[in-house]
Amino acid sequence: MQVVETVKEVRKAVAEARAGGEWIGCVPTMGALHAGHMSLVEDCSERTDFVVVTIFVNPTQFGPNEDLSKYPRPLEDDLEKCREAGVDLVYTPEVPAMYPEGFETYVKLEHLPKRLEGEHRPTHFRGVTTIVTKLFNIVQPDVACFGQKDYQQQTLIRRMVRDLDMPIEIVVCPTVREADGLALSSRNIYLSDDERRSALSLYASLQLAQDRIKAGDTDLTGIRQAMLDLMASHSHVTPDYATIADVDSLESLDSPVPRMVALVAATVGQTRLIDNLVIDIHSRRRTHGA
Repeated sequence: MQVVETVKEVRKAVAEARAGGEWIGCVPTMGALHAGHMSLVEDCSERTDFVVVTIFVNPTQFGPNEDLSKYPRPLEDDLEKCREAGVDLVYTPEVPAMYPEGFETYVKLEHLPKRLEGEHRPTHFRGVTTIVTKLFNIVQPDVACFGQKDYQQQTLIRRMVRDLDMPIEIVVCPTVREADGLALSSRNIYLSDDERRSALSLYASLQLAQDRIKAGDTDLTGIRQAMLDLMASHSHVTPDYATIADVDSLESLDSPVPRMVALVAATVGQTRLIDNLVIDIHSRRRTHGA
C-alpha cells in the first residue's frame, strides 16, 4: 500500500494503474475510520481494481463553534485498517496543500444545501462540495463510494456530479449500525455511556416514523412531532430537527409518497449526531440499515 501526501504522487500512481487497464475507485474520508468506512472500501474494492482512500480533516466544512480542533486523527490506526482491507493508495494531504494561501474558489449548490443540515451549519456543504471536487480532480476516479448515513451529503454530491458532468459513478452504501441500532460515526467516541444510550433515541424516532407510516398513518406533521418528542424525552438529547422528505429534493412532504426518507439530527451531550431511514411504503419489512 502506498501512502502519499502530494498531488503529483497521487496522479503518478493512478496513471500507472490506469495504463495497466485498471478501474479506479475512491473513498473520501476524514479518517477515524470505523466499520462503516471499511464497508465503503469493501464495496469499492468489489467494483474497481485500484482503490484510493483519502484521509483529510477538511477545515472548510466546520463552523466556528464546531469540533475541528478535537476531531479524532488516529492516522496510524487508519493506515493499518486500510492495509488490512487491501487498499492500494492512501492520500493524506496537509491543509496548506489543499488550501494554499490566497485560496478563494469554492463549489456551491444553490438549493439543496439550504435545508436540514444547511439551516444549522450554513457553510458546511460549501466546504464538502469544494473538497470533494478537489479530491475528484486529483484522483480522477471512475467510481466513488459514500455512505447513506450522511444522506444530505451524498444527495448533494450526486447532484453536483450530474450537474457538472463529472465522469464518475457515485455509489451510495447502506448505513452500518451497531447491534442496538446506533449508526456508526467517528463522533460516537465523544459519548459517555449514558449519552450513548440516549443516542439510541435517534434511530428509535426513525423507526417510529416508519412504523406509523406503514400502518397507514398519513399525518406527517403529527409523526414529525412524535419523533421530536421521543428524542426530547431522553436525557442529554436536544433535537435539532425531525422530518420526512422527498428522497431526492429533500423537500418536506405533506403526505406520504411511495418512497421517502426520514431524517433526524440532535445534540447528545455536546455531540451532534445525524441519522436517517429510507421508507418504502410498499415494503412491510423494517429495514435495519438503510
